[in-house]
Amino acid sequence: MHCMIMKKIRIGIFIALCVLYSCTSRTGDVSTVEIPPTDSVKQDTIEIPVIKKITAEDIHISKELLYDKYTLEDTYPYKDTTRDFQWDKIKERLALLETIQLQPSRWAILQNYKNRNGEAPLVKNYKRNAYKRIADTLGVERYQSIPLYLLTDTLIPERYGQDGELARFLEDGENFVKVEPIFTGDEWMVPKKYVKVIGDTIVFNKAIFVDRHNQNIATLERTGEGQWLIRSMNPSTTGLHRPPYAQETPLGMFVLQEKKVKMIFLKDGSIETGGYAPYASRFTDGAYIHGVPVNAPRTTQIEYSWSLGTTPRSHMCVRNATSHAKFIFDWAPVNETIIFVLE
Repeated sequence: MHCMIMKKIRIGIFIALCVLYSCTSRTGDVSTVEIPPTDSVKQDTIEIPVIKKITAEDIHISKELLYDKYTLEDTYPYKDTTRDFQWDKIKERLALLETIQLQPSRWAILQNYKNRNGEAPLVKNYKRNAYKRIADTLGVERYQSIPLYLLTDTLIPERYGQDGELARFLEDGENFVKVEPIFTGDEWMVPKKYVKVIGDTIVFNKAIFVDRHNQNIATLERTGEGQWLIRSMNPSTTGLHRPPYAQETPLGMFVLQEKKVKMIFLKDGSIETGGYAPYASRFTDGAYIHGVPVNAPRTTQIEYSWSLGTTPRSHMCVRNATSHAKFIFDWAPVNETIIFVLE
């Protein structure tokens, strides 16, 4: 009886060893399994790769213009003072743009131009702004916005996201998707109809910087890691705060969404056509980068205006010399170009 029991034990050990060797072998080779000593902690430690963060110091900018009309210097006179291009801020944003692309991502755009995807629901806390329209406590208007819900509450939105915001697509769901808007930050649940997925193969190598404070615009193109070339440096005119019609160009980080050779606009408070803006590239809400407006009944284009680079006077858009607007129109691809609006 004792012999039979010992025999069964030996068979059991043999089978266990066979299973162990077969599970640890690769392409027919037998591997040995090493069990670390119980007092060794380091051998059990798993190293998690850390994604490096690119900083402004890693960004190198040089000048190689593709458009050389009306070019401004880094610092230039304006009335009794000077204005400049804020290269420190530009480098910070370029570093952000490169950093977010180090991690493979599925990119998306938050969209609700003219409430085409439905009016966003009321947020928990809201107010009436200077234009007598509903906005969240951070000033983002309900009109043309995207509702952002907390991960733990998809009944009432917490705040609004801006049309055109670049977002990282994190998780799909039946009615909602989880996204991370890069400018707004944090992770949010958003109804599917407000999110346009643009894929995981998109590379953002072109960026446009609109400076509301200095009333200028710069276009840059990435040629390598941390290497950016300035393609143009020009005067521009941004949106004016003039309720109830004209609004400031909103601050943020947006994706170029669509282009129109002629963007038709209406006269304030009317359904009558006021004229058109040439070579218009839309990035958020009704905000376009475009050429000098042509007021009806005139039909021929206007190349330049004395008001460019002076003070805000647009309805939200960013005015440029018409030839510079055409340069951007031809140079910057839809869904692949980032527009930064900074102060």
